[in-house]
Amino acid sequence: MILFPAIDIVGGKAVRLYKGDYDQMTVYSDHPEQIALDFKNCGATHIHIVDLEGARDGGTPNLDTVMKLKKQSNLFCEVGGGIRNMEVVDRYLSAGIDRVILGTAAIEDEAFLRKAVKQYGERIAVGADIREGFIAVKGWLERSQVTVDEFFERMQDIGVKTIICTDINRDGAMRGTNLSLYRTMSRRYHVDITASGGVSSMDDITALKEMDLYGAIIGKAYYTGAIDLKKAVEAVQ
Repeated sequence: MILFPAIDIVGGKAVRLYKGDYDQMTVYSDHPEQIALDFKNCGATHIHIVDLEGARDGGTPNLDTVMKLKKQSNLFCEVGGGIRNMEVVDRYLSAGIDRVILGTAAIEDEAFLRKAVKQYGERIAVGADIREGFIAVKGWLERSQVTVDEFFERMQDIGVKTIICTDINRDGAMRGTNLSLYRTMSRRYHVDITASGGVSSMDDITALKEMDLYGAIIGKAYYTGAIDLKKAVEAVQ
């Protein structure tokens, strides 16, 4: 299992939201690149980056910061947030980002998703942000009418290889991840699933590894010290 320590960006700063609420934001660092270097020093090989302003408003408002993280860490970087057209996909991937994550666009523009997957294959991932059994869009601010199973079936049919699956109600809440959700989805569908939201202890990491999940994202638990990243990396190797 691959660990993806996370950096969420607003205004060039590393932040965390509580349950996706932009009004409940904690700033952890004015220099996210230093956090990326700490990830590397802890043995991490991958970084999960989200441009939260891009997720809310579209576009790439924090592109310079994202590229600084990639350049200074030289780790595998996947990026999500505001990627809603081929121009933005091309911009990130041609600049050296390893994988981009489509969220809102995967629901609202299937033609774009199919084109991106056809052109870039495994460098395209999709985010399944789940609120009460449905997929949320627009930076988690709106709930679509698409159920989790409908979404997974559609993504599998299109040829999406990787799905980042987030239980919004667990995100940043530090009360454990939704193990039953990931166990069910991993048994039911033939895609690589990355667990996101509520991964808050070594017990969570051990349980996810034991179900042979592709990946797990560590967010707030890293910043609060609830998970020692170095020990976590060692545990999944």
